[in-house]
Amino acid sequence: MISPSGVAGSDTDDTRNGTTVAQVTFEEAVEEHRRELLVHCYRLLGSVTDAEDVLQEALLAAWRGLDGFEGRASLRSWLYRIATNRCLNALRDRGRRIPPEPQPPFQPPEPSHRSHVTWLQPYPDALLAHTPDTDPNPEARYTAREAIELAFIAALQRLTPRQAAVLVLCDVLGYPLGEVAPMLGTTPTAIKGQLQRARRAIERHREPAREAPPAPGSARERQVVERFSEAFAGGDIDTLVSLLTDRAWLAMPPAPHEYHGVAAIMSFLRASVAWRVREGLRMELRPIRANGQPAFTCHLVDDTDERPGGLMVLTLTGDRLSGMTLFLHDI
Repeated sequence: MISPSGVAGSDTDDTRNGTTVAQVTFEEAVEEHRRELLVHCYRLLGSVTDAEDVLQEALLAAWRGLDGFEGRASLRSWLYRIATNRCLNALRDRGRRIPPEPQPPFQPPEPSHRSHVTWLQPYPDALLAHTPDTDPNPEARYTAREAIELAFIAALQRLTPRQAAVLVLCDVLGYPLGEVAPMLGTTPTAIKGQLQRARRAIERHREPAREAPPAPGSARERQVVERFSEAFAGGDIDTLVSLLTDRAWLAMPPAPHEYHGVAAIMSFLRASVAWRVREGLRMELRPIRANGQPAFTCHLVDDTDERPGGLMVLTLTGDRLSGMTLFLHDI
């Protein structure tokens, strides 16, 4: 059984009628699920900051409601039910926390698109450690890698909150309709209809089918990423053009500006490089990973100072780039 007040790091054996019952603390019971629950909240909210806040609320609610946990579902399913509904409550009660639009230090060209998903944040790969890295069960339609990529997270934000919740529970985590229905307080028939609508909606918002990216950390991935970083830091527009697919895009949360297509992206990058040259600034990129994808922290450097220039996440298609997301407030 689970004890809210047990001693962390030890078990108390309570033998009754010849049966030994191991008593563990609440913290011990939920610890193995904490990181995957954070990823779950992030998928639904698109923001690590909001996900951390809502997960804390969900775990507090679970602790307070522990006496009502009767074991009809697994502890993991019970925690997912609470976390999912806390996310839905947060979206309904608070709405979206829309961050202020940053003011660029130079006049950018007119964007080709404007996004309303300006709250999107990157998810550090360090937080993905110890979460499942394989498909949960045969019911899942997305691999673990696909289900954390930025393009998928952004597409989820364009669904209704309930559609996103049903899609994630069924198609990412692989829960059957009969288990999702009580999680959301409805019927399997209703969940089936919501899932069908969610699948149609997310296909409208997702990128067209593309060539698979190189394996994470592979020599092939490193080659593409190194070519990009050298060209981007050096303002080498010709090399950058050669690395982009025809349908490539550049997004810059929390700014709504998006540039779709090689010509639009190059117009923005030329304006950015020209500003750096005028200001006597160099761009330095330092490799990290986010959302299971190659990424960089960007730094603007001169002879006396250094300042943050955002965090860049790359979306690879084969040996080329189909997307760049520059998070202007994340470093």
